[in-house]
Amino acid sequence: MKNNADALIFHTTICVEAPQIVLMHRAKTATLLFARASSAALRNGEKMAVSIAIDGPAGAGKSTIAKLLAAKMNYIYVDTGAMYRAMAVYFTQNHVNPDDEREINAAVSNVDITIEYMDGVQQVILNGDNVTGLLRTEETGKMASKTSKYAAVRSKLVDLQRKLAKTTDVIMDGRDIGTTVLPDAFVKIYLTASTQARAKRRFDELTQKGEQCNLEEIAADIESRDYADMHREISPLKQAEDAILVDTSDM
Repeated sequence: MKNNADALIFHTTICVEAPQIVLMHRAKTATLLFARASSAALRNGEKMAVSIAIDGPAGAGKSTIAKLLAAKMNYIYVDTGAMYRAMAVYFTQNHVNPDDEREINAAVSNVDITIEYMDGVQQVILNGDNVTGLLRTEETGKMASKTSKYAAVRSKLVDLQRKLAKTTDVIMDGRDIGTTVLPDAFVKIYLTASTQARAKRRFDELTQKGEQCNLEEIAADIESRDYADMHREISPLKQAEDAILVDTSDM
């Protein structure tokens, strides 16, 4: 995607800044009409914070584009996955049983998570403490995997994510941002790519790191994950009706 990242960022920027835009990809041109305009948009005479939602399956390039676009437009990139991990840090530190939904439900009300930037680097703040350094540990990852399925956890984080979007210009990427988290986002992008393209990207990434991997196994894993994401009971992955579809297979 690197060769076309600037082009995609440019067109996404146009989506935010103009109520009527022309989005061009290779030889294709689509005219898209938007009722919402730009970060200078007003509601009841007051300036509104602008939100951009980027959804799509794993490996489509969501986080790559979201981070670059946020930096270009001086928006806050909200890493929703990091917020789930921050919640997991709280559960771990307070010895909450990840298999006991009642304990989880009781604990979430004690959690407040915000995102700040220091020297251009995202910092995740849990109840006033910077926990960024704890987010990528194996212990946190396992706890997040077990607890992210609970409705109370998802509901709490959706509330926090919406709170951020009300006060700050944000870009969020995930599986249900445009459909559930920010249904009124100014611009919604559904970023996707073929299974083969996404598997090849992952294969190349692992190979460059010197890891042994199998392209067919990676593709099978992606298909399995797509199915699970699209068929989960709570907030399944799907394209919002008013989202712009962007296929990055050949980007």
